[in-house]
Amino acid sequence: MRYVYEIYRQKSFSKAAQALFITQPALSIAIGKLEASLGMPLFDRSTRPISLTPAGRIYLQTIEQTRALEQDLRHQLDDIRALRTGTITIGSSHFINACILPEVLTRFNRRFPQVKLNLLEGSSHAMARMLEQREIDLTFSCDEAVIKGFTNTPVFTDTILLAVPQDVTCPAHRAQYSLTAADILARRHLAPDCPSVDLKDFAAEPFILLRSGNNLHDRAMHFFREAGIEPTIKIELSQMATASRLAEAGFAATFLSDRLITHDDSRLCFYRLASPEAHRNFHALTHPQRYIPATVKAFIDCLLKSHTSQAANHTTVTPDT
Repeated sequence: MRYVYEIYRQKSFSKAAQALFITQPALSIAIGKLEASLGMPLFDRSTRPISLTPAGRIYLQTIEQTRALEQDLRHQLDDIRALRTGTITIGSSHFINACILPEVLTRFNRRFPQVKLNLLEGSSHAMARMLEQREIDLTFSCDEAVIKGFTNTPVFTDTILLAVPQDVTCPAHRAQYSLTAADILARRHLAPDCPSVDLKDFAAEPFILLRSGNNLHDRAMHFFREAGIEPTIKIELSQMATASRLAEAGFAATFLSDRLITHDDSRLCFYRLASPEAHRNFHALTHPQRYIPATVKAFIDCLLKSHTSQAANHTTVTPDT
C-alpha cells in the first residue's frame, strides 16, 4: 500500500523509488506482483504522468481509509495514555503563517515540546482540499462556503483596509478619512464613529490586487462592484506582504489586513471601508469524520487564548472629530 500511495503521489515510478529508497526495478516488480494478484492493473502507464486506472482509484480509496484509521488509532492511544506527543500538520496561507501563527506556535511549543509541528503553506482552497483528503490535521478559512463543510471553531478576525501611498494627492474632502499606521495600531479604525471612505473617490487610482482564487481578491472585487467602478489593476500578486511593500514604494493602492500593520512608520495612508465584506471571521477547520487528537484541540485552545489576550490588550480609541 505504501508503494502504491507513493507512486500516486509522485506520478512517477522513478521518483517514487527515490522517495522510498529502493531501486526502480524493485518497485516495478513489487507493483507487478500486486497487479497480478488482483488480476488487473492499478496504473495506466501509457499516460504522462502516469495515472490510476479505475481499479487503482478503488485501491487508493482503501489506502486512504486505512491510513486515516491508523492515524486515528495512534491519536486515541496517545490520548488514553495522556501523552502529549505526536505530530500536528497545519496548512494555511502565507498571511496566516506569517502574521497570526508565530506567537501561537511558540507558546504551544513551550507547553508541548514533545509534539512535532509541520507547517505547510498554500492557498486556502488548496489547504481545504488537503484537509478533505486527510493530508493535514488543521487549516483556516473565512469563506463561509468552505467553513460549512468542516468541523469549525471561530478563532480570530481581521479588517480589510484600503491602503494608498502617501505621495498620492489627497483631495481635501477625503483627507478627513485618512488614518495612519499608528491609528490602526491604536484600533481607531474599529471605533463605531470612525468614518468610512467612499471607494468611488479612488476610482482613478491604479490598484495592486492578489490573484484570483485568493479570498482578498474576491472581496476586493466585491468592494469595486458595490462602488460601481471598474478598477485599473496594475499588477496581481500571490502574497499580501508583497502588495504592502509595493504600495509603500508608491507603486499603487491596495487592500491590506489590519493584522499586517505592525509598525507605526508605514508610508501608507489607510481608509476604513463601509462594506460588511471588510470584516473577516476566520475559523479553524478539522475533518468532520476524523478523530480530533487532544494535541490538536490543545492547539486550537492555545490559538483562542492567544487572540483573546491580544484583543484584551488593545484599547479602542475614539478618533478625533
